[in-house]
Amino acid sequence: MKNYKQDTLCVQAGYSPKTGEARIPPISQSTTYVYEKTQDMADLFDLKSDGYFYTRLANPTVSAFEGKVSALEGGVCGIGCASGMSATALTVFTVAGAGDNILSSQAVYGGTYNLFSTTLPKLGIECRFFNPDDPAEEIEKLIDDKTRIIFTETVANPAIIVLDFDKISAIAQKYGVLFAVDNTLATPVLCRPKDFGANIIIHSSSKYLDGHAAALGGVIVDCGNFKFKGNERYSSFNTPDESYHGLVYADLPVAFGTKCRAQMMRDYGAIMSPQNAFLSYIGSDTLALRMERHSSNARAVAEYLNKHPKIDWVLHPSLKDNKYHKLAQKYMPDGQGGMMSFGIKGSVETCAKFMEALKLITQETHVADVRSCVLHPASTTHRQLSEEDLVKAGVPHNLIRLSVGIENPSDIIADLEQALEQI
Repeated sequence: MKNYKQDTLCVQAGYSPKTGEARIPPISQSTTYVYEKTQDMADLFDLKSDGYFYTRLANPTVSAFEGKVSALEGGVCGIGCASGMSATALTVFTVAGAGDNILSSQAVYGGTYNLFSTTLPKLGIECRFFNPDDPAEEIEKLIDDKTRIIFTETVANPAIIVLDFDKISAIAQKYGVLFAVDNTLATPVLCRPKDFGANIIIHSSSKYLDGHAAALGGVIVDCGNFKFKGNERYSSFNTPDESYHGLVYADLPVAFGTKCRAQMMRDYGAIMSPQNAFLSYIGSDTLALRMERHSSNARAVAEYLNKHPKIDWVLHPSLKDNKYHKLAQKYMPDGQGGMMSFGIKGSVETCAKFMEALKLITQETHVADVRSCVLHPASTTHRQLSEEDLVKAGVPHNLIRLSVGIENPSDIIADLEQALEQI
């Protein structure tokens, strides 16, 4: 399906039924699988053949969803995870251990920031944060021979910073460091990070991919474009893995994806459930249609808010006066998604009064499904950050995060207008 367009892949990729088989991938709600020959199972454990032996490692329903997302991202392998956070964690653990470090944009999702700044150091993995707007030479200063990943988001949540792929990919290639991108808020419909130098792509599939906020999950995509063989940074890929029959991952066609599944998923067990994979698979059928509507709705809402006297500022890259408008046109020309942030003129209490006055738009710890919702990040998703870290993450106290859904745009704007009249 390599020659098909993204909207066709949304509908067709990941699962091809044979004669007499179900048109939609069935839910394989089983932990285990039966084999008559002992050697068949031995070959599966040695990775000499494809198949399923235990759902903690792979499952037919999960594989269908993995295949669809991988096809959309142009990857060679997809790995379905229990959540977006587990996808991020497994990505790091696949290449980094105690004594290593990773680089990350400081403007990332609050949960990711906490994982990197608090939890990973307890395991001996240091995270060095950088401002994504810094010049390349400043970011390069953070890299040493123990650096294993440069981690970024295509569109930062909730700072709505659009990544300069050319700058970061050039740094990663110069030093031979893996370049990982969280593409959750852009989706492969609006941006394919592989086309701009990314090696690993991560999704919280609970968001736009799923679309209906019913199924928790995450996906890791190995783009298959990173050379591990002979790269001294990645000794664990170039030496035999004694926990897996002496396998040398760098010798395999799919190095990262195989190590992530055979070693990390085996040991951590954070695989996506078959039920959630099924829901996400059928939800992603309409991804291309939804992203078009999310983008057009958000553009209309951003233009409305940008002119309102009670709004201090609006962050959405569709606006021509937005700092990242040119980057968005370069990397996301077909739409900039439904996520935006804006600042209310007033205090935290004013923000709360505004959000509580909304009727159609709901307060939720979620983004990127078909329904419009708001959140005050400084007091929720980012409340664990210090004042200094809030500034670094681009989260002032008057910031409201708005995920614009696919409702009629006039109804969304009318709800915002009546709530603004009450503050």
